[in-house]
Amino acid sequence: MPTVLITGANRGIGLELARAYAADGWEVIGTCRKPDVASALKAVGGVEVLPLDVTDAASVAALSKTLQGRKIDLLLNNAGVNYRSGTLAEIDYDLWARTMDANVFGPMRVCDALTNNVLASDRKQMAFISSKMGSIAECGGGSYTYRSSKTALNMAVKCLSLEFAGKGLTALMFHPGHVRTDMGGASAPVLPTESAAGIKSVLDGATASDNGRFYNYDGTALPW
Repeated sequence: MPTVLITGANRGIGLELARAYAADGWEVIGTCRKPDVASALKAVGGVEVLPLDVTDAASVAALSKTLQGRKIDLLLNNAGVNYRSGTLAEIDYDLWARTMDANVFGPMRVCDALTNNVLASDRKQMAFISSKMGSIAECGGGSYTYRSSKTALNMAVKCLSLEFAGKGLTALMFHPGHVRTDMGGASAPVLPTESAAGIKSVLDGATASDNGRFYNYDGTALPW
């Protein structure tokens, strides 16, 4: 069976993605910053739990060394943060920098470290959990730090998709919906199971023509 590596797999959307792929018989590698306390992830049968802090270059390098020579059919970059800043006057520039590190530099560190693992696989897929809040066309204002981080991520992934298209890589971005998680809040309309199932369905049917595209979790194409 194919192998998927999911970052930030200890809770929320990442955890439901781990459950969905494990239930489908995939080999699942779930990463998180603190595996020792990732009880829900460890309870998912057959999941290999490994430590990873996407903001720490040494942690990413250690994971790359651990996984050297292993094929990864799907690298699913899910880990991220949402530090809120509604107006210009409310911006905390240190938090903005931390947001960019987690939401942009982190996923790119991970895909750089594991590109060879993905290209050695049969599927050669990478997926990135973005947000429609990163869409310039649909911007409603506010949330400077989070919006800008997801816009930057989308551009970085678009560049990635073009650079490696000739080697068979398919890279996609997803808006997971407003999901009922610690980040999305208890009143959010989309359940984590719905979001994970939708993302998995799109990836299961993805072809080279989807490379570099930005989708809602239900498969609807989103504007940049």
